[in-house]
Amino acid sequence: MADGFALALQAGLRAALVANSDVTALVSTRVYDEPPQTPTFPYVRFLAIEPLAFDTDTIEGSLVTVTFECHSRSASGRVEASQVAEAIKAALHRQEAAVTVTGHTLVELIFENYSVTRDPEGRGYTAVIALQAMLEQNA
Repeated sequence: MADGFALALQAGLRAALVANSDVTALVSTRVYDEPPQTPTFPYVRFLAIEPLAFDTDTIEGSLVTVTFECHSRSASGRVEASQVAEAIKAALHRQEAAVTVTGHTLVELIFENYSVTRDPEGRGYTAVIALQAMLEQNA
């Protein structure tokens, strides 16, 4: 069985991020669905993947909102978390050709926003970045 919109998009986004030299210069290949118990910082984690039906009369489609968390514990404070968020934005915003979504066509990939806040423990910063993807099911 082929993956639905959400899982197929997640796989394609992860592959695009770990293939992007600006992203890997900051986080290496530490782009996780679920990070290890004691992760190396900085790292990126998929936070939410929210597909919404977006069909036409002839094609099944979906608008999928994807959010990432960018975790940093650098002495530079929020700078590193912001740099990771900006690298993700540059790697993915309107870069549909860089993302392969098996079984689906990625029509559009748009950056929405990001914010950087101090972690609840006060030991680092987390950037949350949101993007929206428009996908169509392949025939």
